[in-house]
Amino acid sequence: MRHLLSTLDLSRDDALAVLDTAEQMAAVGEREVKKLPALRGRTVVNLFFEDSTRTRISFEAAAKRLSADVINFSAKGSSVSKGESLKDTAQTLAAMGADAVVIRHGSSGAPARLASSGWIDAAVLNAGDGTHEHPTQALLDAFTMRRHWARLHGTESAGTDLAGMKVVIAGDVLHSRVARSDLWLLRTLGAEVTLVAPPTLLPFGVESWPCTVSYDLDEALATRPDAVMMLRVQGERMHSAFFPSVREYSRRWGLDDVRLDRLDTLGLTDTIIMHPGPMNRGLEISARAADSPRSTVLDQVRNGVSVRMAALYLLLSGENSTPRTQQEQPR
Repeated sequence: MRHLLSTLDLSRDDALAVLDTAEQMAAVGEREVKKLPALRGRTVVNLFFEDSTRTRISFEAAAKRLSADVINFSAKGSSVSKGESLKDTAQTLAAMGADAVVIRHGSSGAPARLASSGWIDAAVLNAGDGTHEHPTQALLDAFTMRRHWARLHGTESAGTDLAGMKVVIAGDVLHSRVARSDLWLLRTLGAEVTLVAPPTLLPFGVESWPCTVSYDLDEALATRPDAVMMLRVQGERMHSAFFPSVREYSRRWGLDDVRLDRLDTLGLTDTIIMHPGPMNRGLEISARAADSPRSTVLDQVRNGVSVRMAALYLLLSGENSTPRTQQEQPR
């Protein structure tokens, strides 16, 4: 891999390579000294044009655990607010010796533009662009699901895919880059995906996507999914009314306490509840559901560091790059 821009670009072998490497990185996180010298001498720039907490901190932690130097760049308070273009910003970072640029941008396609423009000679990782994709979030979601799936079947996670797993993704699909990235990746790994949302929160052309589409969360739960992912209602991207009221949305499409109890009624004792964060408690998910033993929210955050370590390692220490120093292989 030269860049990581979209899960649609990942083959099954590519995806498994990232996930298997992440397993090794997770083992490093369990050691007393949680660092590797693998990227010593490399510089990773976090270029964030949108607000973020989890993703930025996760990438920063991942890079530092690999001993890379990290530069955090926020559009707020920078020359971008004075009118500096993406090209000028990128070339400034290139002049500083950036080996990898982790970019989060409000415009769909910005990471791909940065990767293909020739402005910089660095690996580009998409940390979320517009309503397009968020590939590392999808990879950490798949990593979390794969560990659960392997545990249920009594097998090792490494080397296995998600063939036969049923996943329900419910909520604001229209504005969700996570939903798109998750769908492409989960299908590549063999999972069956059902998208659930009110008609107004489904994108145009969704009927051609490789998934089942439903408007009824209860109906989707009746299909006995192995994982249920609730998406955040992205009010900041909504400039019109997409549903009558918060109360109605929660009642019809939220994972409330009634639906949480229904999982037990249906005998779905092994079904996990996921959320990419941040959560709107009481809207798309109840507090009890978010904090229940089924919830993998904190596991997702923890796994995000391992997955992003794997992505940075593969991009900067793989066959497409020449290491500047003698590097230790992850073990």
